Formats: sequence, C-alpha cells, structure tokens
Amino acid sequence: MTPAASLLQPESNPALYVSTVLMLYVDLPDTPLRASAQDQWLARKLHEQGVPLTVVESALLLASLRRLVRPAADLPPLPPIRSLAYFQPVIGEIQQQPLPPGYLDYLRLKLHRLGKVLPAEVPKNTLPGDR
Repeated sequence: MTPAASLLQPESNPALYVSTVLMLYVDLPDTPLRASAQDQWLARKLHEQGVPLTVVESALLLASLRRLVRPAADLPPLPPIRSLAYFQPVIGEIQQQPLPPGYLDYLRLKLHRLGKVLPAEVPKNTLPGDR
C-alpha cells in the first residue's frame, strides 16, 4: 500500500480513525455537541486495540437505536449520552458475537429513517473551539 493510499484507510491512519470515530459519535442523537478530550483518548485507545471501524460504527448505531426505540410507557426519559465510553459494552458485545453481513447497512438505514421522524437537532462537530 502506498503512503497516499494508507491516508485513506482509517485503520492504518490513527488520526483518520480517531476523527472518524468522533464524527460518527457526535452525529448521533443524544450525544454532546463536540467530543471531549476523554472521548479522543478512548478513540485512540480503540485504534491501538485494533478495533475495526465497522465494529465501532455498528456499536454506536446499535446502542443509539436501542435508546430510540425503547418503550416510553411508564419509564422516565433517558439522560443524554455524555461520553463515548457509553458505547464500550456494545463494542465488546459485537466483538464477542459479530453481526451478520449487511447488518451495518441495515443499522444505518434504520437510524436514517428514524431521524426523519425525530425533531431536528443542533448541528454538531468534532472541532473543540467552535462553540
């Protein structure tokens, strides 16, 4: 692989991997407007541990969808997600029992469809000095 090609592969480029994880994280419903230093540290740790980006994205989407489709009857609302660490148990779950092929695409579509019926949120990003 050429050096230029490795820049386009998040798994082989720590900075790209971290920024991709953080972008996926802050784009979810109920997450902070921007990633914290602790979130950045955890994203780097996931890269160092060799956790595939598809596993991280699947965990983020799956946990978010579980929250969104949670029955609301007689249950208090869930508090906002404050840290990327919230998703660690689901990352471990997927590492232990991988999702079937194509399931990541299903999760993306499902969240996209649910997003159309949810209220619009404040735009978010991963840059620390914007707000």
